[in-house]
Amino acid sequence: MRREPDPHYRHRFPAELISHAVWLYHTFPLSFRDVELLLAERGVEVSYETVRRWCRKFAQTFANRLRRRRSRPGDYWHLDEMFIRINGVQHYLWRAVDQHGVVLDILVQSRRNTKAAKRFFKKLLKGLRYVPRVVVTDKLKSYAAAKAKIIPGVEHRQSRYLNNRAENSHQPTRQRERRMKRFTPPRQVQQFLSAHGPIHQHAHPRRHRMSAADYRAYRADAFAVWRKETCACKTA
Repeated sequence: MRREPDPHYRHRFPAELISHAVWLYHTFPLSFRDVELLLAERGVEVSYETVRRWCRKFAQTFANRLRRRRSRPGDYWHLDEMFIRINGVQHYLWRAVDQHGVVLDILVQSRRNTKAAKRFFKKLLKGLRYVPRVVVTDKLKSYAAAKAKIIPGVEHRQSRYLNNRAENSHQPTRQRERRMKRFTPPRQVQQFLSAHGPIHQHAHPRRHRMSAADYRAYRADAFAVWRKETCACKTA
């Protein structure tokens, strides 16, 4: 059995430090300069540009590993879209979450029509490889038209009052948008948010539904999983 390549190979700083920098940036609404300052307080001299390169190189890999470890999402999907501005041009961020608040997938598009809705449904189904029992959306007609073509047998509920779970899931993105002042080109936004979602959610469970003891147990397990997936060397 061949050993999995070490992504940290030939980096001057140890894997634990790189992992911690990526974790800080995606877990909290920090800038690269903020992460640089936090590391400097610990005696680590590293520039914010190096932190940026680490996040760009490693974040998606870390997010994919976390996504593979999670249990199968629920079959009650909430879909919603939010407005974002990229270089001054309005775009739409399509997002799907399950009944437990787990983010299933996101897609940045320039339109909010039926064609865009179909593209999002196809991406969502390709990534999850199963069909939901119920789909909940707002009253945007594009959802109904796309669902009728892609998953016609699935129950569809349209209501502005049933979709709070999807709308609330946009909040971390809004925080990042304000902290970053603006988003860069659509492709980079897609890459950033695809990595940001799983990493941020891994560290932020739905705490209001947990007891203090359960939350501490989850937190300890989350730390252990993060270290294992981002720091440990893979052995044959």
